[in-house]
Amino acid sequence: MGNIITTNMNIVYKDIKDFTEKELEDLFLSVEWSSGHFPDKLVIAMKNFKTVYSAWDGNKLVGMICAMDDGIMNAYVHYLLVNPEYHGKKIGRTLVDMVKQHYKDYLRIAVIAYDKEAHFYENCGFTKSNDASPMFITSLWT
Repeated sequence: MGNIITTNMNIVYKDIKDFTEKELEDLFLSVEWSSGHFPDKLVIAMKNFKTVYSAWDGNKLVGMICAMDDGIMNAYVHYLLVNPEYHGKKIGRTLVDMVKQHYKDYLRIAVIAYDKEAHFYENCGFTKSNDASPMFITSLWT
């Protein structure tokens, strides 16, 4: 079932890339992300990410973080999501810490944070750029 990285209370953290459509659909829609309406694409996307860590409560996927990198200098956190039923249990913080440890020798770890989540990332050690803005070409609405 993949490599178990660590456990925290009843939450088990794994280093796996194989998920069912239902697991991903449930998690992504729990945070109202439109990509949850494309679980078949999410299954493929997870396999293609360089780094994926997930949080499990028994057989229930309750959180995940996914990152891409160039192999030596830059890493980009693309997804970080935690089912709202599990907020306040330090799952998001643990997942970020796992990525920070994995990329500790890289020169930059970047994330695009929605404004309402910026304080979370700042508490995890990220700083807001004063001279850059995220830009998108997308048909996703969240």
